[in-house]
Amino acid sequence: MLNGQNFIAGEWRDGADWVEDVNPSDVTDIVGRFAQARPSDIHDAVAAAQSAQREWAAAGLEARAAVLDAVGRELMARSKELGELLSREEGKTLPEGVGEVYRAGQFFTYFAAEALRNLGGSADSVRAGVDVVIEREPLGVVAIISPWNFPIATASWKIAPALAFGNAVVWKPASVTPASAWALAEIISRQAIPKGLFNLVMGSGSTIGRELAANADIQGLSFTGSGAVGSGIAALAAARFVKLQLEMGSKNPFVVMDDSDLDRAVDLAVNGAFGGTGQKCTASSRLIVHRPVHDAFVEKFLAKTKALKVGHALEAGVQMGPVVSAEQLAANLDYVALGKSERAELATGGEALDLAHKGHYMAPAVFLNGRSRMRINQEEMFAPITCVIQADDLEEAILLANDTPYGLTAGIATRSLARATKFRHASRSGCVMVNLATAGTDYHVPFGGVRGSSYGPREQGRSAAEFYTQVKTSYIHAGAPE
Repeated sequence: MLNGQNFIAGEWRDGADWVEDVNPSDVTDIVGRFAQARPSDIHDAVAAAQSAQREWAAAGLEARAAVLDAVGRELMARSKELGELLSREEGKTLPEGVGEVYRAGQFFTYFAAEALRNLGGSADSVRAGVDVVIEREPLGVVAIISPWNFPIATASWKIAPALAFGNAVVWKPASVTPASAWALAEIISRQAIPKGLFNLVMGSGSTIGRELAANADIQGLSFTGSGAVGSGIAALAAARFVKLQLEMGSKNPFVVMDDSDLDRAVDLAVNGAFGGTGQKCTASSRLIVHRPVHDAFVEKFLAKTKALKVGHALEAGVQMGPVVSAEQLAANLDYVALGKSERAELATGGEALDLAHKGHYMAPAVFLNGRSRMRINQEEMFAPITCVIQADDLEEAILLANDTPYGLTAGIATRSLARATKFRHASRSGCVMVNLATAGTDYHVPFGGVRGSSYGPREQGRSAAEFYTQVKTSYIHAGAPE
């Protein structure tokens, strides 16, 4: 059993108390005990980070690149070991856990290279004898607050660019997945970095997260989580004009047209709706199906859904693990009850499962005869629950797809280039998938949404520089040579 401390100012520290990390696949299995930071620890971490950041920014590009590359290569080399730990504490299947850790390693190796590509520019001035130089500089100390559904990958796509561009980091991971966070922090702690450059502060969002967001010496804050929490954090940070990057809620549509490869569309819908136990911000929680193929799609989709093997995340052949916690399971079951009360037809699933191991298991749920304004089609559930809505044509499908406060991802299954193009242009979302599941993105291109899903610069790829750096424009008049 792990005993994980916080990493503050270059040292491992105990906290105010300890919490147990429970395996959602088997609640008798305690993954470890993890220290909970004190509010005063935030002050110590930020103070140490300020000093370390200046040293790190002056260390040079190759030093930064070498550190990030080492972290990334270790993550990839240990992906099986750490993926098992991740699956054990979060509940996603072992292949998903291993894949997440490997992807986290790719974020670090990608940004190791980006550290060397932090290029500025120059411009001709409108004034004779004046040169203009445009440079990107670090923000300073960056606060990172990451979610539990991708406890290593999401954290990595924030931490890696922050360090690559010369910033210091104070990281508060999600409370329900401390083991994955501690494992990543342990790898980073062994690198050749200034003392205090990277800090891990574990604890609740209502205390430690709030303290971090309100700290006067934070120059940037990157957050991924719910819209309600994001709004509260933004209010705290915006009062001090802190640079913000928020990734929040979603209600992603997947449209199936009558000219699609129906078997492939079904596979994509199952993957999008129930991969990661439906606990992805990119999950397909609304399936908008063209009326001519509705019945055929539903028949195939229900058969695939009912055949999914639900079980312990580490067992071979399991296709869907448990939900992350007892609280999440209770919230999911409440949404099933809500869907019934809204007169959607529960065609399969939606109940808690009593399996060989005592865990937070739920049968994947499919609602039929959905209407767009139902709460189950407007609110983010973060659950293995999806709802089928019928559309008469592409125009109606587009209207339905856009009919939520969110706009993260959207997908369409069609063989028509014209239909795909029209949908792509009309979709009010940050990412559009054509004949692909809504869940699944690349690490080297921008990621983010519109409307209630995102605020601030995009994450990932070269777009990360827009958040983790600030632009300085210098005007230089050298005068005449002597």
